[in-house]
Amino acid sequence: MSEGAQATVNAAAAALAAAGDVGDKFNVAKEKKAAGDEAFKNNDLATAFRYYHESLLYLKGLDKNATQRALGQPVPQPPPIDAVSQSAEEKAKTEVDFLAEKIYANMSQCHLKKGNWKRAVETADQALHYNPKNYKAMFRKAKAQKELGYFEKATKILEEIVKDGDESDKAACQEELADVRKRDKEVTAQHNQKMKGFLNKEKVDLSKD
Repeated sequence: MSEGAQATVNAAAAALAAAGDVGDKFNVAKEKKAAGDEAFKNNDLATAFRYYHESLLYLKGLDKNATQRALGQPVPQPPPIDAVSQSAEEKAKTEVDFLAEKIYANMSQCHLKKGNWKRAVETADQALHYNPKNYKAMFRKAKAQKELGYFEKATKILEEIVKDGDESDKAACQEELADVRKRDKEVTAQHNQKMKGFLNKEKVDLSKD
């Protein structure tokens, strides 16, 4: 981490320690997220990342149940004793969870714009940890997987969105799905052409013996 980035983290951590009650801290996190969104709209990705990271620092320092009470929201009840496991969809979410989900999904979009494909996948996965049906995060993950050459993975995600997602998202997914399949065919054709050239060269070399 650079000295400037470390200084930003240290300053945010110090501000977090000095902040007031959990409600105040959560509101600061929301303000940081909003500032990050505004920076993204202005194509200032470095500033967007900074605000998103600072917002997450505030959220990670919060007790989720205490935050719910401070915001006048119900506190999620613990699962029944006989419930061995719960999927992320079944678990009751807090306001902290909802905000973190949005931040990670937006960070994934920032990484897409910068061409950081692996980080786009990672941050999309973090958003999907909170909500496996966050279709925006799924779409961004699929786009990054396509750029990484994982066409089968991208296709599977996009087909799921087309099947289960919102109607408003399906047209873009169909278009992206068509591009994934086109890219897959192009890469396969290039690979087959290289193999054909390699095999032809082998035949020529063998004919010399």
